[in-house]
Amino acid sequence: MILSRAVAALSLCAAALAAPAEKRAVNFNWGSEKIRGVNIGGWLVLEPWITPSIFDRVNQNRPQRDIVDEYTLGEKLGRDAALSILRQHWNSFVTWQDFNKIKQSGFNVIRIPVGYWAYDTFGTPFVPGASVYIDAAIDWARSLGLKIIIDLHGAPGSQNGYDNSGQRMDIPRWQTGDTVKQTIQVLHTISQKYARREYQDVIIGIELLNEPALYSNALNFDVARQFYRDGYGQVREVSDTVVVISDGFYDPNTWNGFLTPSDANAQNVAVDHHEYQVFDNNLIRMTPRQHAQFACSNAARYSGADKWTFVGEWTSAMTDCAKYLNGFGRGARYDGTLGGSTRVGDCSWQNDLSKWPASYKDDTRRYIEAQIAAFESKTQGWFWWNFKTESAAEWDAFQLIDAGIFPPITQGGVQYKFGDSC
Repeated sequence: MILSRAVAALSLCAAALAAPAEKRAVNFNWGSEKIRGVNIGGWLVLEPWITPSIFDRVNQNRPQRDIVDEYTLGEKLGRDAALSILRQHWNSFVTWQDFNKIKQSGFNVIRIPVGYWAYDTFGTPFVPGASVYIDAAIDWARSLGLKIIIDLHGAPGSQNGYDNSGQRMDIPRWQTGDTVKQTIQVLHTISQKYARREYQDVIIGIELLNEPALYSNALNFDVARQFYRDGYGQVREVSDTVVVISDGFYDPNTWNGFLTPSDANAQNVAVDHHEYQVFDNNLIRMTPRQHAQFACSNAARYSGADKWTFVGEWTSAMTDCAKYLNGFGRGARYDGTLGGSTRVGDCSWQNDLSKWPASYKDDTRRYIEAQIAAFESKTQGWFWWNFKTESAAEWDAFQLIDAGIFPPITQGGVQYKFGDSC
């Protein structure tokens, strides 16, 4: 369903961050307009924890249960069978109605992850076909006055080894062989189309790569820096559309002085920082109040960057109990079923919102509000992960909104129930 264009003006009042003030054609006020967004995860890049039914179904008659990500879906089933599954998913998981709910809930920007294989598989088992859905999403967003950041979420060889890159592996192999060159080639395709001025009413940024694991000995920081320079240059061949770089799990101010006006006159660059409190054996043991306090106290760590900074992924989850969150067939830290973890509590109820006691609903809203307060005081804004899931209530914006747990966004502001927690 594609509606005719509707003229929409985003007039969110927010404190301006210290940032460059150069003129641009992008229809978004970077530096003064707050991002209050959601991620469309699990759509064009499969993640087992977002849609566990897909992986349960395809592994039903496979004793080895060896389809663990989108790569192995194509590898084990073959292109035709995998495409049939993916096409059904692409057509049903996200619709115009979802975008409309996002808009009516007060969000203003959508971050859309996409894998490199949507544009070129480079001979891998990945199945192409997802790229046309970006165009549908742009039409839906345009009809509703929403903005979009396109996020290259998976690179050849996997930039982090997680299934969210499309291919789960022990050691990321991005930067080996021709993988960086191939990534630049895909970004060239994306930039040549979506950085064009006729898309700037909707596309407010192109993110060069999601979460490269730069802390890993397998990746070279200097190679990543040159990759960012090359990706930036390709966008600038087309327009002044904002280029987004991931901080790679470093503090955003690590990138100070890089791709700034004083560095080869680079303009319109933003840094994406991700903030989770569940992928660590110590953080997972904190009480709800400690989670909220940590959200406030930790905010100083990702402030002080010389580029626009936003929190591109965050959640209300205080456990890692979502099925397959740590990978298909893997357990959770919270209940001690993941290797190397010690049991904190029971995972039998967190994924079902109907089982949440009123106290946990309040604790979750308080935690959400603390994070929003921290993000909006220190950065350009935020993107919640994820807009919806099949069965992971702690992560599901739509479920939390319907239950009154996610605070309403009205009249250009977040309506706090517990006050500005930070």
